[in-house]
Amino acid sequence: MFLDGLDETDRQILCLLLDNGRMSYSEIGEKVHLSRVAVKSRIQALEKSGILEEYTIILNPQKISGSISCYFDLETEPNAFPSLCTLFEQAEAVTQLYHITGNCRLHMHAVFASQGEMESFLQWLHGLEGIRKLEENFILARIKDVKGLRL
Repeated sequence: MFLDGLDETDRQILCLLLDNGRMSYSEIGEKVHLSRVAVKSRIQALEKSGILEEYTIILNPQKISGSISCYFDLETEPNAFPSLCTLFEQAEAVTQLYHITGNCRLHMHAVFASQGEMESFLQWLHGLEGIRKLEENFILARIKDVKGLRL
C-alpha cells in the first residue's frame, strides 16, 4: 500500500479530499464518523507531515477557447542541463517539468493562450543552445487526467 503508517480513517479522509478538495470538515466528519474538530486535527497532521501538500483548482485548457496544450521531450547536453532546467522553470507557459530516466532527459508540459504564443515559444526553444533532441506532441483530446496519487 502507498500509505503505510496511515490508518483507515486517514485514508478515507484523503480519498474524500481527492474527490472534492472543498469538502468541509463537518461533511468529512459525517462520512468517516468523526467530529469536525477531529477531522480538522487529522487534516492538519497530514499537512504538517507533508502527505497532504496543497488544495487547488484545475483548469482544463482544452475548454478555454484558443489555448493549446503540448508535451515536450528533450535531451540536453550534460553541461547545459542545469541552466536549461532553470530557464524552463521560469518560463510562464511551462506547467510541469520532470527529470526522467535517460541521460539528461526532460519531460515538459506547456499551455499556450494562442497559436502565436506557441509559435514564439517554439522559436525560442529551437534557438536554445544545449538541446540535443526535441520532440513536440500537441494534445488533441484529454481522455484521462489523474492528479496526484490515487488511493
